[in-house]
Amino acid sequence: MSTNRKPHQKSTTKRRITSPVRHKRPGLFVRLLQHAPGWAWWLGGGLIVALYIFFFYYIFVGPFGFRWRALYGDASYPEGYEIHGIDISHHQGRIDWGELKDNGMIDKYPVRFIYVKATEGASIIDENFRDNFYQAREYGFTRGAYHFYSVHSPAKKQAEFFIKNVKLENGDLPPVLDVEHKPKNQTDEEFKNSVLEWLDIVEKHYHVKPVIYTYYKFKTKYLSDSVFDSYPYWIAHYYVEQVTYDGPWKFWQHTDNGRLAGIKGTVDFNIYNGSFYELRKLTIGAREQIGEEAYQDE
Repeated sequence: MSTNRKPHQKSTTKRRITSPVRHKRPGLFVRLLQHAPGWAWWLGGGLIVALYIFFFYYIFVGPFGFRWRALYGDASYPEGYEIHGIDISHHQGRIDWGELKDNGMIDKYPVRFIYVKATEGASIIDENFRDNFYQAREYGFTRGAYHFYSVHSPAKKQAEFFIKNVKLENGDLPPVLDVEHKPKNQTDEEFKNSVLEWLDIVEKHYHVKPVIYTYYKFKTKYLSDSVFDSYPYWIAHYYVEQVTYDGPWKFWQHTDNGRLAGIKGTVDFNIYNGSFYELRKLTIGAREQIGEEAYQDE
């Protein structure tokens, strides 16, 4: 046998070493998708579209969207109202009253009235009440004071505590009862009588009907009796463009996330359901100041 290769000559051909390729098995989710029928793909796509529509509405259109726009500058305000105001407490900290007076605008309208938290329960005075109440009048705002109703104290003691610490004058707005909770140890009827007791004591002292403040669902559930209809109602209903409460109301607190010159952080925005003249007619002593005939004129 003959060959052209020289003795002891090494082959220049390299031997290739191969190994089997291991393919990673798809995960359970991928395998399910691979075997999913056509209707499942349509169902999944529909769910994605539905979720997109939901979040779009929630963020930009619904109540959260109203709050988001109010908080970050693209605020929405109830239309058709010109008399705007705020309510304040120690939560607003130290207020720059000059800045608030000169540049405090809500929906291009000046702040016309301010309600100041005065008392809570039968022993708590808001730490900024006296200064806020004094400054509000000094800077020309129509002012008022409110009491936060406590479930831990008798209504009579709460009314007497408010009267002791709040000296309302002619030109001030009527006192307000902020009631948002019902004591668990009272029946609905007992609770209504307690609220009426506070209102009656305070009305006899200041000679003016107090205002009832509460959110509309609470009023509908606990304070819907006709006996409460004679009291002006201040409705708390946030992040909506229209009040859904069917009864009459005087004030509407429409957001707790307002931003205003002179106040650090957020503040409650309110509107008065009427003209500035009608707001002034609501104040203490208005009957004497503008005359009986003008007061009765609608």
